[in-house]
Amino acid sequence: MKLKTKPMGVYETNCYILSVDEKDFIIDPGVGAVDWVSQNVKNPIAILNTHGHFDHVWSNKELKEKFNIPIYCPKKDAFMLENDPFNQGTPPSKADFQVEPNEIVEIEGVEFKFLHFPGHTPGCSVIEFENIWFSGDFLFYRSIGRWDFPYSNAKEMLSSLKRVSLMKEDKVIYPGHGQKTTLFSEQEFLDYWIQVVRASINESYF
Repeated sequence: MKLKTKPMGVYETNCYILSVDEKDFIIDPGVGAVDWVSQNVKNPIAILNTHGHFDHVWSNKELKEKFNIPIYCPKKDAFMLENDPFNQGTPPSKADFQVEPNEIVEIEGVEFKFLHFPGHTPGCSVIEFENIWFSGDFLFYRSIGRWDFPYSNAKEMLSSLKRVSLMKEDKVIYPGHGQKTTLFSEQEFLDYWIQVVRASINESYF
Protein backbone atom coordinates (compact mmCIF):
# COMPACT_ATOMS: atom_id res chain seq x y z
CA MET A 1 0.00 0.00 0.00
CA LYS A 2 1.19 3.49 -0.92
CA LEU A 3 -0.43 6.82 -0.19
CA LYS A 4 0.13 10.21 -1.77
CA THR A 5 -1.54 13.46 -0.76
CA LYS A 6 -1.68 17.04 -1.93
CA PRO A 7 -3.74 19.99 -0.65
CA MET A 8 -5.89 21.47 -3.42
CA GLY A 9 -7.40 24.92 -3.96
CA VAL A 10 -7.79 27.89 -1.63
CA TYR A 11 -9.28 25.65 1.07
CA GLU A 12 -6.27 23.29 0.84
CA THR A 13 -8.50 20.25 0.58
CA ASN A 14 -6.47 17.07 0.79
CA CYS A 15 -6.65 14.90 -2.31
CA TYR A 16 -5.39 11.38 -1.75
CA ILE A 17 -4.18 8.65 -4.08
CA LEU A 18 -4.29 5.26 -2.38
CA SER A 19 -2.42 2.59 -4.31
CA VAL A 20 -3.17 -1.03 -3.46
CA ASP A 21 -1.85 -3.94 -5.54
CA GLU A 22 -0.96 -1.52 -8.33
CA LYS A 23 -4.50 -0.12 -8.36
CA ASP A 24 -4.93 3.61 -7.77
CA PHE A 25 -7.96 4.98 -5.91
CA ILE A 26 -8.52 8.74 -6.01
CA ILE A 27 -10.11 10.17 -2.86
CA ASP A 28 -11.71 13.63 -2.80
CA PRO A 29 -10.26 15.26 -5.93
CA GLY A 30 -10.81 18.94 -5.24
CA VAL A 31 -10.12 22.14 -7.15
CA GLY A 32 -7.22 21.79 -9.57
CA ALA A 33 -6.55 18.13 -8.81
CA VAL A 34 -6.49 16.84 -12.38
CA ASP A 35 -2.87 17.59 -13.29
CA TRP A 36 -1.44 16.27 -10.01
CA VAL A 37 -3.56 13.13 -10.10
CA SER A 38 -2.69 12.50 -13.75
CA GLN A 39 1.02 12.73 -12.96
CA ASN A 40 0.77 10.33 -10.01
CA VAL A 41 -1.46 7.48 -11.14
CA LYS A 42 -0.56 4.53 -13.31
CA ASN A 43 -3.72 2.47 -13.04
CA PRO A 44 -6.65 4.61 -11.86
CA ILE A 45 -9.59 2.49 -10.78
CA ALA A 46 -12.17 4.72 -9.08
CA ILE A 47 -12.96 8.08 -7.49
CA LEU A 48 -14.17 7.97 -3.89
CA ASN A 49 -15.90 10.95 -2.25
CA THR A 50 -16.21 11.27 1.53
CA HIS A 51 -19.03 13.78 1.04
CA GLY A 52 -20.47 16.11 -1.56
CA HIS A 53 -19.00 19.54 -0.81
CA PHE A 54 -17.57 21.29 -3.85
CA ASP A 55 -13.99 21.49 -2.59
CA HIS A 56 -13.89 17.68 -2.37
CA VAL A 57 -15.59 16.82 -5.69
CA TRP A 58 -14.59 19.64 -8.05
CA SER A 59 -12.43 17.47 -10.30
CA ASN A 60 -14.76 14.45 -10.31
CA LYS A 61 -16.11 15.15 -13.77
CA GLU A 62 -12.81 15.73 -15.54
CA LEU A 63 -11.06 12.76 -13.94
CA LYS A 64 -14.01 10.46 -14.61
CA GLU A 65 -14.00 11.42 -18.29
CA LYS A 66 -10.22 11.37 -18.62
CA PHE A 67 -9.78 7.88 -17.16
CA ASN A 68 -13.25 6.40 -17.75
CA ILE A 69 -13.58 5.41 -14.08
CA PRO A 70 -16.61 5.33 -11.75
CA ILE A 71 -17.47 7.67 -8.90
CA TYR A 72 -18.50 6.35 -5.49
CA CYS A 73 -20.30 8.84 -3.26
CA PRO A 74 -22.45 8.55 -0.13
CA LYS A 75 -26.05 8.24 -1.30
CA LYS A 76 -27.36 11.13 0.80
CA ASP A 77 -24.80 13.54 -0.72
CA ALA A 78 -25.09 12.44 -4.34
CA PHE A 79 -27.39 15.38 -5.16
CA MET A 80 -24.59 17.83 -4.37
CA LEU A 81 -22.45 16.46 -7.19
CA GLU A 82 -25.18 17.12 -9.72
CA ASN A 83 -26.83 20.32 -8.49
CA ASP A 84 -24.02 22.61 -7.21
CA PRO A 85 -26.13 23.64 -4.17
CA PHE A 86 -23.64 26.30 -3.04
CA ASN A 87 -23.47 27.96 -6.47
CA GLN A 88 -19.69 27.67 -6.66
CA GLY A 89 -19.64 26.76 -10.33
CA THR A 90 -18.69 23.17 -9.55
CA PRO A 91 -18.46 21.06 -12.72
CA PRO A 92 -21.43 18.66 -12.40
CA SER A 93 -20.71 14.98 -11.96
CA LYS A 94 -22.87 11.96 -11.26
CA ALA A 95 -22.18 9.18 -8.81
CA ASP A 96 -22.06 5.83 -10.59
CA PHE A 97 -22.48 4.18 -7.21
CA GLN A 98 -24.54 5.83 -4.48
CA VAL A 99 -23.17 4.15 -1.38
CA GLU A 100 -25.60 3.32 1.41
CA PRO A 101 -24.71 4.31 5.00
CA ASN A 102 -22.06 1.94 6.42
CA GLU A 103 -21.96 -0.10 3.23
CA ILE A 104 -18.89 -2.14 2.35
CA VAL A 105 -17.96 -1.80 -1.30
CA GLU A 106 -15.53 -4.05 -3.11
CA ILE A 107 -13.75 -2.49 -6.07
CA GLU A 108 -11.61 -4.89 -8.08
CA GLY A 109 -10.87 -6.95 -4.97
CA VAL A 110 -10.18 -4.00 -2.66
CA GLU A 111 -12.67 -3.37 0.16
CA PHE A 112 -13.73 0.00 1.52
CA LYS A 113 -16.33 0.73 4.16
CA PHE A 114 -18.23 4.01 4.07
CA LEU A 115 -18.82 4.70 7.76
CA HIS A 116 -21.73 7.12 8.01
CA PHE A 117 -21.18 10.06 10.38
CA PRO A 118 -23.76 12.67 9.35
CA GLY A 119 -23.82 16.21 10.63
CA HIS A 120 -21.44 18.14 8.41
CA THR A 121 -23.51 16.91 5.47
CA PRO A 122 -26.37 14.38 5.28
CA GLY A 123 -24.12 11.69 3.83
CA CYS A 124 -20.83 12.65 5.48
CA SER A 125 -18.74 9.50 5.70
CA VAL A 126 -15.38 8.18 6.75
CA ILE A 127 -13.90 5.90 4.12
CA GLU A 128 -12.22 3.03 5.92
CA PHE A 129 -9.47 0.93 4.36
CA GLU A 130 -7.85 -1.56 6.73
CA ASN A 131 -6.66 0.55 9.72
CA ILE A 132 -6.89 3.86 7.82
CA TRP A 133 -9.69 6.39 7.93
CA PHE A 134 -10.11 9.03 5.24
CA SER A 135 -12.26 11.23 7.44
CA GLY A 136 -13.24 13.97 5.00
CA ASP A 137 -14.70 16.88 6.96
CA PHE A 138 -15.88 14.86 9.95
CA LEU A 139 -12.70 14.70 12.04
CA PHE A 140 -9.56 16.80 11.78
CA TYR A 141 -6.44 17.15 13.87
CA ARG A 142 -7.81 18.57 17.14
CA SER A 143 -10.99 19.72 15.46
CA ILE A 144 -14.20 18.67 13.71
CA GLY A 145 -16.17 19.72 10.66
CA ARG A 146 -18.63 22.60 10.74
CA TRP A 147 -22.27 21.85 11.43
CA ASP A 148 -23.76 25.23 10.48
CA PHE A 149 -23.77 24.99 6.68
CA PRO A 150 -26.88 24.48 4.57
CA TYR A 151 -27.74 20.77 4.76
CA SER A 152 -25.70 20.42 7.97
CA ASN A 153 -27.43 19.14 11.09
CA ALA A 154 -26.17 19.84 14.61
CA LYS A 155 -28.17 17.02 16.23
CA GLU A 156 -26.79 14.51 13.76
CA MET A 157 -23.28 15.83 14.37
CA LEU A 158 -23.78 15.40 18.11
CA SER A 159 -24.90 11.81 17.62
CA SER A 160 -21.96 11.09 15.30
CA LEU A 161 -19.45 12.51 17.80
CA LYS A 162 -20.91 10.46 20.63
CA ARG A 163 -20.68 7.32 18.54
CA VAL A 164 -17.09 7.87 17.40
CA SER A 165 -16.01 8.77 20.95
CA LEU A 166 -16.88 5.24 22.08
CA MET A 167 -14.99 3.33 19.40
CA LYS A 168 -12.35 1.02 20.83
CA GLU A 169 -10.05 0.35 17.87
CA ASP A 170 -7.46 2.93 16.93
CA LYS A 171 -7.22 4.19 13.35
CA VAL A 172 -4.81 6.37 11.42
CA ILE A 173 -6.82 9.38 10.27
CA TYR A 174 -6.16 11.22 7.04
CA PRO A 175 -8.55 14.21 7.12
CA GLY A 176 -9.97 16.39 4.39
CA HIS A 177 -7.87 19.33 5.60
CA GLY A 178 -4.68 19.52 7.62
CA GLN A 179 -2.32 16.93 9.04
CA LYS A 180 -2.89 13.28 9.79
CA THR A 181 -3.73 12.09 13.28
CA THR A 182 -5.15 9.04 15.07
CA LEU A 183 -8.56 8.20 16.42
CA PHE A 184 -7.36 7.60 19.98
CA SER A 185 -5.59 10.96 20.12
CA GLU A 186 -8.68 12.77 18.83
CA GLN A 187 -10.97 10.99 21.27
CA GLU A 188 -9.24 12.91 24.04
CA PHE A 189 -10.76 16.12 22.65
CA LEU A 190 -14.20 14.87 21.68
CA ASP A 191 -15.88 15.61 25.01
CA TYR A 192 -15.07 19.26 24.40
CA TRP A 193 -16.57 19.22 20.92
CA ILE A 194 -19.61 17.34 22.14
CA GLN A 195 -20.20 20.14 24.63
CA VAL A 196 -19.75 22.80 21.96
CA VAL A 197 -22.17 21.17 19.55
CA ARG A 198 -24.68 20.47 22.31
CA ALA A 199 -24.53 24.11 23.43
CA SER A 200 -25.20 25.24 19.88
CA ILE A 201 -28.53 23.40 19.91
CA ASN A 202 -29.40 24.68 23.39
CA GLU A 203 -29.17 21.35 25.14
CA SER A 204 -27.79 21.27 28.67
CA TYR A 205 -24.62 19.27 29.17
CA PHE A 206 -24.66 16.60 31.84
